[in-house]
Amino acid sequence: MQSGNPALNKNTFLDAASGAVVSHGDEVMTLNGTVNKTGLLLILAVVGAAFSWSQFNGPESLSAMGPLMIGGAIGGLVLALVTVFKKTWAPVTAPLYALVEGVFIGALSAIFEMKYPGIVMQAVGLTFGVMAAMLLAYRSGLIRATEKFKLGIVAATGGILLLYLANFVMGFFGHSMGFINGSSGIGIAFSAVVVVIAALNLILDFDAIEQGVHARAPKYMEWYGAFALVVTLVWLYLELLRLLSKLQSRD
Repeated sequence: MQSGNPALNKNTFLDAASGAVVSHGDEVMTLNGTVNKTGLLLILAVVGAAFSWSQFNGPESLSAMGPLMIGGAIGGLVLALVTVFKKTWAPVTAPLYALVEGVFIGALSAIFEMKYPGIVMQAVGLTFGVMAAMLLAYRSGLIRATEKFKLGIVAATGGILLLYLANFVMGFFGHSMGFINGSSGIGIAFSAVVVVIAALNLILDFDAIEQGVHARAPKYMEWYGAFALVVTLVWLYLELLRLLSKLQSRD
């Protein structure tokens, strides 16, 4: 059940003490339940985004976006970590994560929309389009989550995270990796590769969730599986937003 998503890995559905999948009677994880809860989390994310978006009234309200972005990012990170380490809390923490992360996404999206009109709807449309395409490819068997495939995507995802972390640390010393945020040809190519890796992580997430269903994982894992999928979708959306902004800045 390995996934590049840190919220999903081969031990996600295992009991820490026994090392085996633990379920409770008929209260087991189902695919329909996971799909429904994913939809609910996405709705909550939209509600959070709509709130922060409504606080934006042009350049004069940029100062108000900062606290929303920082608070949403930190709150989302804390709730994500709590959910990862306390999976049984997912029925509560996953909805809270979706709301708080939505606040961050809405504030950030409003700023991008001000600079690049129309970019948000493009990114949203592409995100759900990519998800639908990946789901179709997975269900049809066009893309199979083999062990080599999983290993490659996990390694690529880890490499990207390390690059972002190194760039963040370098920022404290007044330096940065220009291709990460730059709109040069290399910068656009880098963002395109990251988008592809994020999209392929969806395949691993679908596979991990399906295996959890087949293993009859506990019912609360529906919320956890939905949370993990939303984490990947948020990453994909942000990377598409970055890629589209780079392309538009060159026009």
